[in-house]
Amino acid sequence: MSQEPQKRATGRTRVSASFDEKRGVFMISVAAELAEMHPQTLRMYEAKGLITPERSPKNTRLYSYEDVERLRRIQQMTAEHGLNLAGVETVLQLEEELRKARAELGRMRKRTAEIERQMLDEVDRVRRSLRAEIVPYRAYDVRGISPEDEDSDSVTIPVERPADDT
Repeated sequence: MSQEPQKRATGRTRVSASFDEKRGVFMISVAAELAEMHPQTLRMYEAKGLITPERSPKNTRLYSYEDVERLRRIQQMTAEHGLNLAGVETVLQLEEELRKARAELGRMRKRTAEIERQMLDEVDRVRRSLRAEIVPYRAYDVRGISPEDEDSDSVTIPVERPADDT
């Protein structure tokens, strides 16, 4: 069996391709058809700032797949939910702010997890370094405390103070 690309009976070669959803590839007539609206409506949305298509070197509007999805979303808000274009603009701005806030929250959560991990590592390091220095409670016989006093709630530890020289 050879390593050549598979050919169909028609003599064509099958090729795989990727699709960049942000790249402007649709002319206004195609984008309008995909979004199920009139091309003049797209021009009006562009004038209102609701959509910003790319421009070709000859200044032709080029809409991306994301632009078409945004146009469908605008169409849905106006037709199904009864919003006017000012309302649509407000909703789209709020959605963008929410997207940015969620991204920031994700970054903050990631940073918090990093700091928490560093803090726990440091606490563990300090515990290991002090382990030899930590003396368990009641490990040594303290003057003034006898074994029979262990059951009582209060403990008296005698303290010696230097004599007052006044």
